[in-house]
Amino acid sequence: MNDPYRPGTPCWIDLMVPDQQAAIDFYCDLFGWQGEVGPPEQGGYSVCTLKGKPVAGIMKAMNPDGSVPDPMPPTAWTTYLSTDAIDATLRSVTDAGGAVVVPPMDVMDLGRMAVIADPAGAVFGLWQPGTFGGAGIVNEHGALIWSELTTPDPEAASAFYSAALPVTATPSEMEGAGGYVEFQVDGRAVGGMMDMSKVPPGVPPHWQPYFAVDSVDDIQAAAVRAGATVLAPAFDMVAGRMAVLADPQGGPFSVISPKAS
Repeated sequence: MNDPYRPGTPCWIDLMVPDQQAAIDFYCDLFGWQGEVGPPEQGGYSVCTLKGKPVAGIMKAMNPDGSVPDPMPPTAWTTYLSTDAIDATLRSVTDAGGAVVVPPMDVMDLGRMAVIADPAGAVFGLWQPGTFGGAGIVNEHGALIWSELTTPDPEAASAFYSAALPVTATPSEMEGAGGYVEFQVDGRAVGGMMDMSKVPPGVPPHWQPYFAVDSVDDIQAAAVRAGATVLAPAFDMVAGRMAVLADPQGGPFSVISPKAS
């Protein structure tokens, strides 16, 4: 990525876990990342890299005062959508029925962030870039390639995201993808949405990252050897071959080897 992310586009992901070092080791071994626990002045936040470019963050679960949460929140990836005016976006979010989970804050000179819950409860972040624009590599092996919202009411979610951000929710025209919705920015698909009917009962509304991999089957096997759980074994679908996994601390993510376009 050499150009700034357009507002509304997924631009960064990070993971909050009880055992930060174990998560760094797992994902670095699985995807070929480099990473280490960050300095104290950054709360230990780890910016993992691929080919020297930032691809994802991993942080230890903690309260704002540095104490250990009780109960511990579930391990989960957060998807951040880019904005060029976070305060105005937050007003649009609340006007459209969303809730502010973490109010906007400056992250040194890197940018400003906030965490939001949409009306159905799916949590996502907002990122207003400063010196840091987001992921430096996407759509390559080991890097983010897709972000997907699973929600009980796609029609309501379409209205919310279109009101809160400069995105358009459009039925996918991909053959065999009936019912799937794409989030588009300037006519380009940047994420997707599906309803809850295709996930097991009890799974809450959520955003989930997809990582591009050269071989889904090899990555699935490597992940299992490292203690991960298979939520949906490798299967072929309209966009390629994919699997849904949960890392050893329970964080769900998808891997996909996309069909050649």
